[in-house]
Amino acid sequence: MPPPQIYSSLLDKGVFVASVSTMYRLLRNRNEVKERRNQLVHPVYTRPELMATAPNQVYTWDITKMRSAITGIYFYLYVIIDVFSRYVVGWTIQHRESAEIATELFLQTCTKQEIRSGQLTVHADNGPSMISKTLAALMIDLGVTKSHSRPYVPNDNPFSEAHFKTMKYRPNYPDRFGSIETAKSFAEDFFYWYNTQHYHSGIAMMTPEMMHYGKASEVIEARTVVLAKAYDLHPERFVRKQPVPEPLPTASWINKPLPVASNDNDQK
Repeated sequence: MPPPQIYSSLLDKGVFVASVSTMYRLLRNRNEVKERRNQLVHPVYTRPELMATAPNQVYTWDITKMRSAITGIYFYLYVIIDVFSRYVVGWTIQHRESAEIATELFLQTCTKQEIRSGQLTVHADNGPSMISKTLAALMIDLGVTKSHSRPYVPNDNPFSEAHFKTMKYRPNYPDRFGSIETAKSFAEDFFYWYNTQHYHSGIAMMTPEMMHYGKASEVIEARTVVLAKAYDLHPERFVRKQPVPEPLPTASWINKPLPVASNDNDQK
């Protein structure tokens, strides 16, 4: 019994031994004040740290549900994204979540992107399709390295999560899809827009297509010319300096390494 219950129980029997605070002090001295229930302790998992310096080095993928017209029935959207360019390299919509479907999608995507053995790392969470033996066997055959998020850490797969949020927050995203054909039609329009027209803040306001297919440098040069002409015409409009385009990123990370804390003793 905890001290307050012991204290009250003894008082009802006409006995005073010590105050509640004294009971706690005595228990602390004997290391008896602690959590008595078994607490769930998660093991320590390795933090995934992946860097891409060019397209087709790191992919991330996930599956999201799209609600159908029937309550409780969903269509399943599979999406594979290139981490460096943000380009959607592969997608499909099916009636169910399946390792076989994911395997076929990856085979088609790697073939289309001409992925060589040892070139690619694929990151995903720990869903049934992501950790399936069927998909794992294909990855081995293709020479693709697998990476997985830590359990109970939802932000280890930020690119896929952000992409799904972009899609579902579009003004024309319907609450429900009447059929799988309707869902596929929406997805075709959305991915065309996302890859070719969506200026992405994470890649210097380029479209994913520009980054993925090596057009970004030409775009930067063209933007530089436009800004230089604007400066020549009206330099007074630019108070600090001549404007230049935002520089292209040199790398994209899933969990960039944390800075190492400096050791004062080592510095001395």
